[in-house]
Amino acid sequence: MPVLTFAQRLSETTLDRLQRALLTVLRAGPIPQHVAFVMDGNRRYARNKGMKVIQGHVDGFVALRRVLEICSVLGVKFVTVYAFAIDNFKRPKEEVDGLMRLAEKGLIELCTRGGLLAEHGVRLNAVGKINLFPPEIQAALARAEELTKDNHRSVLNLCMSYSSRDEIATAVEETIHDALQEGRTDDCRSSIRRPITEKDIDDRLLMTKVNSPPLDILIRTSGVNRLSDFLLWQCNDNTQIHFIETFWPDMGFLDLLPIILDHQRKVWSR
Repeated sequence: MPVLTFAQRLSETTLDRLQRALLTVLRAGPIPQHVAFVMDGNRRYARNKGMKVIQGHVDGFVALRRVLEICSVLGVKFVTVYAFAIDNFKRPKEEVDGLMRLAEKGLIELCTRGGLLAEHGVRLNAVGKINLFPPEIQAALARAEELTKDNHRSVLNLCMSYSSRDEIATAVEETIHDALQEGRTDDCRSSIRRPITEKDIDDRLLMTKVNSPPLDILIRTSGVNRLSDFLLWQCNDNTQIHFIETFWPDMGFLDLLPIILDHQRKVWSR
């Protein structure tokens, strides 16, 4: 048994060194500035392994740490993750309550001194209708943003209580409100004096407000080929969308490697 344990450790060390060597090679090429993830498959992963659903989410958090570290080493400046959709509030209460506890604990773990975000100089932005969360989660998100506000190496956009349709609808509502305010006459009658443009709406999107650049790559795990109301406005002609079979808790370097290589190939061929 001790020999097996030593062999396993030796193998892990070798793989880690190989991974870091490959990451160094990849950094020599063009690196995407903004990568987004739909972290899908936690529940199916848990069911396949005979686990409770919440354990799938716990393992999914471990995968998030792993992927964030890889992105930081690669030099990806912006990572956006779909952590909790507005529709997720409709899931069973036990699962939602478990997710809230995990979120609160995970935020503290990521952001306090010695945590992953502090270690790699990552600033956290909470993106979504945060007021829908319980007070303790709102407080944890506010504290996470405060603890990381002076980190400038890279950014993690944590989309929680988020949906793209809600983001767009809110931006349109704000655009109309602001246009009416601009066109208000002295006798308080309102009129829109200029056309509303695409830029007007884009400027009021949540992702724009946290200064996110154009989306280079969007990755969805678990083999499901849909965007599920995530970054619909931000996906553009230059966004590379990848649907991969791996469940999110299993996501790692070997899943990211061909995606980064594909990005580099396409950048070089332009």
